[in-house]
Amino acid sequence: MNFTKYLFTFLSLAAATQFADAVPSLLEMRDSIHDKTIIYPESFETDTRKMQENWYLRNYAVLDKTADSRSSVHATDEEIIERLGQMATVIEMPFNSIVRNYIDLYTDRRKQLVENMLGMSLYYMPIFEQALDRHDLPMELKYLPVIESALNPVAVSRVGATGLWQFMLPTASGLGLEVNSLVDQRRDPYASSEAAAVYLKQLYDTFGDWSLAIAAYNCGPGNINKALRRAGNGKKDFWEIYPFLPAETRGYVPAFIAANYVMNYYDKHNISPALARKPIITDTIHVNRRVHFNQISDVLAIPVDEIRALNPQFRKDIIPGNIRPYSLVLPSLQVYAYLANEDSILNHNASQYSRRDVVEPSDGSVITGSDSKGEYIEELTVKYHTVRRGENISSIARKYGVTVKSIRQANKIGKNVRRGQRLKINTYTRRYIQPEPEVSERLPETAADSALVDSAAVSLPADSLALTSPVLQSDSIAAATDAGEPEVTAVDKSKDVPAAKKPEKKQQQKPKATTYKVRSGDNLSKIAKRHGVNVNAIKKANNLTSDDIRVGQRLKIPTK
Repeated sequence: MNFTKYLFTFLSLAAATQFADAVPSLLEMRDSIHDKTIIYPESFETDTRKMQENWYLRNYAVLDKTADSRSSVHATDEEIIERLGQMATVIEMPFNSIVRNYIDLYTDRRKQLVENMLGMSLYYMPIFEQALDRHDLPMELKYLPVIESALNPVAVSRVGATGLWQFMLPTASGLGLEVNSLVDQRRDPYASSEAAAVYLKQLYDTFGDWSLAIAAYNCGPGNINKALRRAGNGKKDFWEIYPFLPAETRGYVPAFIAANYVMNYYDKHNISPALARKPIITDTIHVNRRVHFNQISDVLAIPVDEIRALNPQFRKDIIPGNIRPYSLVLPSLQVYAYLANEDSILNHNASQYSRRDVVEPSDGSVITGSDSKGEYIEELTVKYHTVRRGENISSIARKYGVTVKSIRQANKIGKNVRRGQRLKINTYTRRYIQPEPEVSERLPETAADSALVDSAAVSLPADSLALTSPVLQSDSIAAATDAGEPEVTAVDKSKDVPAAKKPEKKQQQKPKATTYKVRSGDNLSKIAKRHGVNVNAIKKANNLTSDDIRVGQRLKIPTK
């Protein structure tokens, strides 16, 4: 038994010694590691041509479009090692073949991508630096979005990670970022940078090593803990657990080192520096009303693309400030313009962009449409018919110019009717909406001209009144009379008006505003069309601050 025990102990020690000899030291692994199975981050696949369409790059950065055509400058390993050593960083920046592979990728095959990122960095790096500084984190972490999103705030990965810092939805929610149909704060440069700083600090507090914290940012703390357990022996370094990490994460820290290198030493590799064409100075305003980007763009004459570039968190170009206040980023001078014109912005095309809080289903009493004659309004007129001997639904429908189906639906009956039965008939009166006539402002030059003008003004034929007086023209003069139009009588031409004497003109009294009672299915747009006025005129006449109206409400309809 003792011999067996000693033999087992001897063999175990020999095996351990052999394993220790076979495993390279940490320094050797950092300097000599080779791995062709790693997966490059998706940011390397960024379409640089599409990236150059970015509003900021087109308007604020000067880029050299020939970056890909210029010859590459290769540095030796010794030069790269020396440059990495001269970088003032807290996080280790060791060199090995994988780091070299990433550096070559950036400085040779993806030079145009580096050029574009340098242009975007003029705007985004100060935002990243402020967030990292608030949490006392290493400044070199500002290059994480370079490998995460290629500095694209609306980037979405194949697995759904979104924004500059590529947050997955559960992680973003856990960090307090708002994500819904209208707002995605993962795309907000300020909010997402703040969340990233908080998350990186949590990861460093967990692992006590920046290389592990950065790797955990990519694959999650669970995968890092699993790799640490598999590595054993209390190993707490990225390069020690390297073989046990997911394939994509194995290249993540090397890519981070390469990103730091290329963003600092791009000029050593014949990559043109991005220059600021003009400085962009922004400011923030809190919006507490629902407003659409188009309203801001139209009133302040700011391109919608500019508003989107500065506020990528609003997914549908809508700021839902009616829910809670939201920050809107604008060029500094435009912030003052917004404050001065806020009411005009909110009222601009308000009926088009406002959200209805209460909607009553239409009762079908008013139908709008258009045909070859133009736009029209059809208003419901209810009639009643008592069935006579020999009549059926078809003959009654033909009599009133309606369909059999409409009679059956209105009376909830089948195919047959009986003598003496009283039927409800829904008919519609169509009225066409005519544009306002142009009014000539030329004044008569002589008394004779004045008399001719006056004479023409009183001798218009009756059928021309529909073209000059009402905005809504009926299909017939009778319909206009029923609607309350004044009756027109012919002018007695038996008594001539002397040409030299100008007839006295009675001062026309300005029509008074009418009152309209809101019906089910009405909205301000329909009411405005019906009365030939615009929505803003009705709102002004009734001191309305929104498009909300209620059934039974009485509205003043202003004169045109």
